[in-house]
Amino acid sequence: EGGEADVEDPPASAGRREFPMVLVQIPMYNEKEVYKLSIGAVCALTWPPDRIIIQVLDDSTDPIIKELVELECQEWASKKIDIKYEVRNNRKGYKAGALKKGMEHVYAQQCEFVAIFDADFQPESDFLLKTIPFLVHNPKIALVQTRWKFVNYDACLMTRIQKMSLDYHFKVEQESGSFMHAFFGFNGSTAGVWRVSAINESGGWKDRTTVEDMDLAVRACLKEWEFLYVGDIRVKSELPSTFKAYRHQQHRWTCGAANLFRKMGWEIVTNKGVSIWKKWHLLYSFLFVRRVIAPILTFLFYCVVIPLSAMVPEVHIPVWGLVYIPTAITVMNAIRNPGSLHLMPFWILFENVMSMHRMRAALTGLLETAHVNDWVVTEKVGDLVKDDFDVPLLEPLKPTECVERIYIPELLLALYLLICASYDYVLGSQTYFMYIYLQALAFIVLGFGFVGMKTPCS
Repeated sequence: EGGEADVEDPPASAGRREFPMVLVQIPMYNEKEVYKLSIGAVCALTWPPDRIIIQVLDDSTDPIIKELVELECQEWASKKIDIKYEVRNNRKGYKAGALKKGMEHVYAQQCEFVAIFDADFQPESDFLLKTIPFLVHNPKIALVQTRWKFVNYDACLMTRIQKMSLDYHFKVEQESGSFMHAFFGFNGSTAGVWRVSAINESGGWKDRTTVEDMDLAVRACLKEWEFLYVGDIRVKSELPSTFKAYRHQQHRWTCGAANLFRKMGWEIVTNKGVSIWKKWHLLYSFLFVRRVIAPILTFLFYCVVIPLSAMVPEVHIPVWGLVYIPTAITVMNAIRNPGSLHLMPFWILFENVMSMHRMRAALTGLLETAHVNDWVVTEKVGDLVKDDFDVPLLEPLKPTECVERIYIPELLLALYLLICASYDYVLGSQTYFMYIYLQALAFIVLGFGFVGMKTPCS
């Protein structure tokens, strides 16, 4: 906690101990809208200039964007910032491949810790001063994970709903995982600091799934490394503001996690280095229940079983499944977002629609079908979001002009829900028709792309 002078000019004898060598990696791919934001924020980090190396891992395929990123790096290098611009001949392994290649450089191997930020993340200048001490003073900690702060959470209804879900994830899943089990996933391979020796001991970055962050975290856990989540440290980032971008992101996260369960299940069971309790948490709670069962059951129960029960009186749904569990989850989200209480109905309907997409992704990863390793980088808009904060919560996207924004599976399920709701209203004895009509409306809205911010058609 020394003054600014101490940071800029540390004593020679204390430099290596108090200010270890830190590598900061910024993986990016055609990030025209945000590359300046992340590079600028990282270059402004408070740390002795001779104890930090910034590495821009550019996998861009657009030659114009590559030139812009390289020029930005050269500009910062002219200001005596130790910044390296690294490119590859191919995109093998996508993000995991880029991170792995970045760690192979001689200068990277001399660093004790590595901080990683996606191209839309903007850490505060004191980020390293707040995170590195945890790793320095506790050699058992492999990762310090910080919280995401969303700069565009109020851009539209979809981003507000995402914030509600992620707030729940950080507070309940991340914090409880850190407190109770000393384990949680490395969120999106970003906004965290790793101990390089822990990465190496765990086998390094692997590209066998689309969740290289979770893969590395699970392997490190099996090596008895500990993780620390620090929710008080927040890093600015951007939420997907178009439905197409959000679908791609959710497919990558859900499919990759289910595929990791398939690939590492037996390895976790047979591991002799960790306790049975930690194995149970990893295999059953963290991977199987949350990443495989939850998306499948959510869709089947709320979008298939409940509507079908309106047409088949013999189907009886227990009250705990119909009321108690959904109410408990909703209340926990509401507590975390008291200012968004009025959005809870939209959150429930939106999450139920997304459950169909997540179920398909989970089955893809579990069965390892053709699209298991599909990787589509989440589109960013950067500073453009500042000019679009006045858009309506539901922005019409004119699907007749953009056929690609019509999602047939959502519309087919909307038809099924309308039939079930109408049957219940006219001939049935149930009282589900109001909920089913609302859910059908949600599928129609998303099926025609009437959600998120308006962007040019590709």
